[in-house]
Amino acid sequence: MSLLVVGSVALDSVETPFGKAEEVIGGSANYFSASASHQVPVQMVGVVGSDYPVEKLEPLAARGVDLSGLERAEGESFRWRGRYRHDLNSAETLETRLGVFSHFRPKLPEGFRDAEFVFLANIDPRLQLDVLRQVRKPKLVACDTMNFWIESRRANLLELLGQVDLITLNDGEARQLTEQANLVQAARWILARGPRTVLIKKGEHGAFMFTRDSVFFAPAYPLESVFDPTGAGDSFAGGFMGWLARTRDLTDANLRRAVVLGSAMGSFVVEGFSITRLLEVSRADIERRVADFHRLVSFDQALDA
Repeated sequence: MSLLVVGSVALDSVETPFGKAEEVIGGSANYFSASASHQVPVQMVGVVGSDYPVEKLEPLAARGVDLSGLERAEGESFRWRGRYRHDLNSAETLETRLGVFSHFRPKLPEGFRDAEFVFLANIDPRLQLDVLRQVRKPKLVACDTMNFWIESRRANLLELLGQVDLITLNDGEARQLTEQANLVQAARWILARGPRTVLIKKGEHGAFMFTRDSVFFAPAYPLESVFDPTGAGDSFAGGFMGWLARTRDLTDANLRRAVVLGSAMGSFVVEGFSITRLLEVSRADIERRVADFHRLVSFDQALDA
């Protein structure tokens, strides 16, 4: 039941139409871990600088996140500053300071190498490939990517596709990677290159899951208040992978449950800044929201009048 994530551990400063947050916990590994830890213990691998407020990660450790793979290097931590306007689907990056993250070379502790479920968060695909050389016999490997890597490390990313079971990316990234305008065609293009499952995220419009035999769609949860969309995709991935690691069930039916759980976790994180909401919600809260999703999409198939 081991779940490993390798990704960024950052400090974010975010401005939205509903408020501001300065130097709060951010980064793909933090969001993923805060979400997935509701289901299983998580092993986190990342790097922070000497200025990082590591004590702020103690709530994650208390939830079962193993931070022994978190490297502490001399220098400045990774920082991102962004702004969302009323279109909360896209962020305007105001500043990126990579700091020690620019020299990050993931080194898995010996106890992490036997992880059964592995999530390679959004980092250089060359590093994602290096992580795969360090794990022994994973049951499922998933990866994330972004437009920068699609453009600058395309050959490495295509190599990675041949070695992972699942990829998550948003609709724009799927079109950029495949040069297909149609998302169904884009998913088929990716499936032909190795992954058994493709998750295409569409922000406030939900998420598609494609396999070679089926297509599944989960809507986004209709929220009245969205404070900060940062980390929604990583929180989605955390819920998805956490459920699979907990159940160890990779059937299509359970993958669909995992998509809904991921959507539920993504809906929680946007209700506050940073990982705050993910630390607050209870199992009962999650179960209620998953039940809401079921009611949201349930209907009587019969069409007779």
